[in-house]
Amino acid sequence: MTTQRGLTMVEVLIALAITAIALLAAGQAMRSMIHAAARQEQVTLAQLCAENALVSARLSAQFPSVGESYQPCEQLGRAFTVKLWVSGTANPSFRRVQAQVLQGDESVLSIATVMGRY
Repeated sequence: MTTQRGLTMVEVLIALAITAIALLAAGQAMRSMIHAAARQEQVTLAQLCAENALVSARLSAQFPSVGESYQPCEQLGRAFTVKLWVSGTANPSFRRVQAQVLQGDESVLSIATVMGRY
């Protein structure tokens, strides 16, 4: 009497189903990682724009006037808009300056600092 070796059709189908589920999970993980990397790149470029705007305001040698202004910023071919809000503080010799970076209508990043008169 000879014994046959090999897998049955049911065993093969179960192995294929397990492999398909594992590949779907790996695909979802890759999509999440790609999305996170793209978001990190966007935030890094927006931070460069915000920091450039704040450094420019510091180097202007003028005490910033209260109000808001907009300025364009391009980083790696991506267009951003920096919105600078300048507001007073309890001490009249200081102003609070907030830089909000927008890409289209979406707010990407917002950072703030305090600037002194002298």
